[in-house]
Order: sequence, then structure tokens, then C-alpha cells
Amino acid sequence: MRLNALIVEDEYLAREELTYLIEKYSTINIVAAFDDGLDAFKFLQSNKVDIVFLDINIPSIDGMLLARNIAQFLHKPQIVFTTAYKEHAVEAFELEAVDYLLKPLNEQRVMGLLTKLQTRAQEQVLPQPTTNIRSNSINLIQNNRIHVTAISDICCAIANEKVTHVYTAEGCFVAPITISELMQRLPSSDFFRCHRSYCININNVKEIIPWVNSTYMIKLTNVEQHIPVSRSNLKAFRILMQL
Repeated sequence: MRLNALIVEDEYLAREELTYLIEKYSTINIVAAFDDGLDAFKFLQSNKVDIVFLDINIPSIDGMLLARNIAQFLHKPQIVFTTAYKEHAVEAFELEAVDYLLKPLNEQRVMGLLTKLQTRAQEQVLPQPTTNIRSNSINLIQNNRIHVTAISDICCAIANEKVTHVYTAEGCFVAPITISELMQRLPSSDFFRCHRSYCININNVKEIIPWVNSTYMIKLTNVEQHIPVSRSNLKAFRILMQL
């Protein structure tokens, strides 16, 4: 299995060095390279890659914000941070980054990482048992009954500890999984996690209300409760909604 990678790095020499090392020590295919976070985000919305080599200090959308949005994708590429700053390491691994490479890059360190990435990919190409899981529906609970619900019918979801309250036009249901696990089942083209405790179906957005600290409250079709947009997701929301 040949892996496809994206490089997001605004320094030309650093981008060229990383490209050289990837081509020298692996068969990973570099499909594109960007020097701007917003351009990379737009590319990833319509193109699937296996790995993103991501600098943190980049224009438009910084690497951490871009990584948080990538983590919400249905198909989540592996993230490798490349940066000159040590202080973001903890946050990077909270985002489940594969690795955190400090610049200037160490050739042996990069070589070891590339070997790990390719070995992991080969292990995942083992034959898998066929399943009959329907990706366009999800089981939700209401009044001790299981309702097979079309994912497109979901208006929003609200975290409630280890379960998630899911709202449709038919009312409130319970998904016996966390909101992070639920996001893995939802297509990133239609669903956006606007807050750590909330996600919305962007097709159901009826009204966007300016709120305190330059944030927004969202009014959705068929849902009475207003949904907040957190400051950390504000920029991505504005881009998504073309505000």
C-alpha cells in the first residue's frame, strides 16, 4: 500500500528538505504542498490523504486549529507536526498526532518515522471480515426502544458525559457513545463540531446570531435550543459558513 501525503509548511527551504527526505527514505507519495493553512483545509475537504506533515506557525489557519478540524473528518489522515517550538508537544499528542518533529530536522529521526508509518500501513492491509454495517444510518434510543435513524435526519448532538443526546425533527434521542465517537460516524461534509460539547448538521442551520466575545449562537431547523460556537472553532466556522 502506497501512502499519500500532504505537506503544509510556509518556509520554502524546510518544505524542500522534508520533501527530499520523504522521497529518499520512503515510497510515500506527496500529492500536494501548501504554505497556507486555509488552502490546505480547502484541499482536504475534497481530497483524501493518509498523512499530513503539518507546521504549526503557518498563515491563515495555524497548524493546531487545522489539526483540530482534521480530527473531525470521517476519514482522518495521520498528523505529523513539524515545528521549531517544543511547547506545543503536549497539545499535539492530545490531538493524537503520530509524531512531533523539531526543526531543524534530524535525518535519522525522520527516517525512523517514515519506516514506522509504512510498517503501520502494511499491517493494516490485512484481509478484514466483511460486515453489513450501514453507513447511512445509526441506532438511537428513546423510551427503551431502538430507532434506526438516517444520519441525514440528525439536526445536532449534545454531549452528556459518556452518552450523547441526538436531536432530529422527531425529538431527542440517546446515542450510547461519546460525542467524539459519534463524530467518527458522521460525514465531515455535513457535520461540524462547533464546540467541544456540540456538533451541528450544517444543512439545518436556520439563523446565525452574533453573541458575546465576537462568537455566535446557532438556530437550527426543528431544534428549540440555541447552539454555541466556541472561540477555538470560530475561525473554522466562519470559513465553513462563508461569513
